[in-house]
Amino acid sequence: MPQPPAAAISGFHAHVYYDAGTKENAARLRAAIEENFDVRMGRWHDHPIGPHPRWSYQVAFAPDLFGAFIPWLALNRRDLVVFVHPETGESVPDHTDHALWMGGKLDLNLDKLR
Repeated sequence: MPQPPAAAISGFHAHVYYDAGTKENAARLRAAIEENFDVRMGRWHDHPIGPHPRWSYQVAFAPDLFGAFIPWLALNRRDLVVFVHPETGESVPDHTDHALWMGGKLDLNLDKLR
């Protein structure tokens, strides 16, 4: 099956996972992201939400920021697990086939996307 072209990507989401013991690291990372990048920060979710198996917040960003933001995030994620996926309008492939993981891979609840 042919894959959509990169032009089909309207944006990206990075989901930063944390728990009670790592929330301070997540807060420091969030502050550094806001200080260094033009992104849209999502709410704190101190519980699993949607397909995400852990507490998280979302960072939404434009495709043209990928080349600067993702390498920075890889080096500055403070040992947190980060899940990155494109937005093409195809939720399941975006969260599986087209996704990137930093710091480990978690099992998503894909039933929430179907």
